[in-house]
Amino acid sequence: MTDRWLVMGLGNPGSRYERTRHNIGQMAVDEIVARRGDSWKQHKAGARVAETWLRPGGPKLVLAKSNGYMNTSGGPASALAKFFQIPPERVIVVHDDLDLPFDSLKLKSGGGHGGHNGIRDIAKALGTPDFVRVRVGIGRPPGRQDPADWVLGEFAGPERANLPILVADAADAAELVVDAGLVAAQQKVHAPRP
Repeated sequence: MTDRWLVMGLGNPGSRYERTRHNIGQMAVDEIVARRGDSWKQHKAGARVAETWLRPGGPKLVLAKSNGYMNTSGGPASALAKFFQIPPERVIVVHDDLDLPFDSLKLKSGGGHGGHNGIRDIAKALGTPDFVRVRVGIGRPPGRQDPADWVLGEFAGPERANLPILVADAADAAELVVDAGLVAAQQKVHAPRP
C-alpha cells in the first residue's frame, strides 16, 4: 500500500489544446501509459486515470490527467490522492515551465508556484507545496508576445522535431523519481548532457 505514486500530467482538455506547450505534462503521462500498453479510464475524481506498475512487482503508478482546465487541477489531484491513499510527497506533477529553456528538465519538491496556475491550485488543494514537480522547459516567448498566447500555442517547427525526445525524457524523469528517489533522479536528470 505504501509503494504507490500519483503521477499527474497537467494540461487543458480537448483537441484544441492537446498539441500546445501548456499540455506537455499530459503528453508525458500519455507516453508512460503507451509504454505499458494501458488505457485511460474515467474516474469520479474528474480525471482520466490509468493504474499500472513501474515494472512487474514494482511500485504502483496511478497516472492521471484532469478533465478540467489547468487552473482547476487541484481538485482532481487532491481527490485522487485521497482516493488512492497517496501522501503529497508521493505525488509527482509533470508540467510546462516558461522559466526553463525548451528541451530542458528540472526536478524539485516543494517551493513556490512560479506563476503556474496549475501548480498553485494543486498546492492549495493538497494543503502543501511539498510534492514533486517535473518541470519541462518550453522557454519564454520571443519579443513581446504574451506568455498566455505562447503557452496556448502549438510547438514551432524546430521544436516539433525534438518534442518526442523531450516528452520521452519527461516520462523517464517521472519514472526515475519513483524508481530511485528524488535526489538520485535529480543527479541524473540535472547532469550536463555529453
